[in-house]
Amino acid sequence: MYISQESVEESDVRLTHVLSLATLTWHDGPHAFREYPATLFPSHETEKALAFVRDEEVWSVLAISDDTSLEQFQLFSFHFPAGVDNSGFVGWLATKMKRELGTGVFVVCGQNTGRGGIFDYWGVPVALAAQARDVIAGLVDSAK
Repeated sequence: MYISQESVEESDVRLTHVLSLATLTWHDGPHAFREYPATLFPSHETEKALAFVRDEEVWSVLAISDDTSLEQFQLFSFHFPAGVDNSGFVGWLATKMKRELGTGVFVVCGQNTGRGGIFDYWGVPVALAAQARDVIAGLVDSAK
């Protein structure tokens, strides 16, 4: 993990540049969370699930879903090049998205050493997918 001592303006410049270097992928299909009792691991979901997260009561499984009774999200992900200081990226972009979209986002992180280290999956409400794309495209354009 990198530790940066910088001003807000310096962070904006650095993280906008980091965004422009990242590999951004928009994922097909709406995704939703489904819940299962914590005592019963939902192994039948392993083929299609993106993430499994557990608390004391439930397994929360994030997977493609067209079940409109569940809150649906558009997912996109970032993989960062190795050696790039992306510290603070999640908070920085989440704040920008909140200001522009008027809603929060969720982030699920993982690690893939072969692709630079930490990667992020982001979720926004499906209804805001086009606006989220515009926010990100605008930030990338500002880095040029």
